[in-house]
Amino acid sequence: MGQAKVAITMDEMLLSELDSLVQKQLFPNRSRAIQVAVAEKLQRLAKKRLVVELGKLEVVEEQALAEEGIGLERDAWPPY
Repeated sequence: MGQAKVAITMDEMLLSELDSLVQKQLFPNRSRAIQVAVAEKLQRLAKKRLVVELGKLEVVEEQALAEEGIGLERDAWPPY
């Protein structure tokens, strides 16, 4: 996937901390540091959404549905 330029406004203290990370060579430049930070945040948000959705499941009902097909599938497996 290609890349696109984005202009952002950032608090000066935050920018100073970002520059410090670049100076310490934890990142090659500001752009890469911001890319990593945004990617990590998006991953965390995606996991949080998954946890929220999993919380909506009825455990007993889901387990019953999962076990319902297990016996049928096992009987259809070829003998080894």
